[in-house]
Amino acid sequence: MSDVFETLFGSKTRARLLRLFILNPEKSFTTEEIAEKAILLRSHLLREARQLVKIKLLTERTKAGKSLFSVNPTFPFFSELRTLFVRPDSSVYEVLFKKIQAIGDVRLLLVSGIFLNHHKSKADMILVVNNPSRAKLKSAIGYIEAEIGREIRFVIMNGEELQYRLNMMDRFLLEFLENPVREIVNKVPELKRFVAGLRR
Repeated sequence: MSDVFETLFGSKTRARLLRLFILNPEKSFTTEEIAEKAILLRSHLLREARQLVKIKLLTERTKAGKSLFSVNPTFPFFSELRTLFVRPDSSVYEVLFKKIQAIGDVRLLLVSGIFLNHHKSKADMILVVNNPSRAKLKSAIGYIEAEIGREIRFVIMNGEELQYRLNMMDRFLLEFLENPVREIVNKVPELKRFVAGLRR
């Protein structure tokens, strides 16, 4: 998330909390779940969450001795906040590139879905990387999910598998490429020719 949101809402903690709840209005979260998903300190997020409860943006209830927080969709400015957070933030792409490029030999990184506010896409990201570090990948995905406030549906493969899918005219890949897509990294000349052929 950009510094704009952090400045606008007073802190990274509040900005991440708002994004998590506004973009997941059907879900309730314990403090432990919030801490994990938003990568926040429990003590900090609990204080911020209860401030949001006071203004009735969030609601708090207890279940099995644990506090459960959820967003209040009847909050007067809920729609405006949702529009603000759903709008793609260009800084996300910069963070995405920096985090993902550290996991291995990244050949291709395409985004769609939640990154472009295109909900019909079956995936949010296609990643082609040779010899990836699974630990670094898990860390990068967790950080990005915390920044955007939602889980990422992604497909990861190596260059050999991508070539196989291109040769087989893989249906999933075709459908993904026919959706709005943004290239973050593309070091695959075959894909560029493939996409050009689709658009003739």
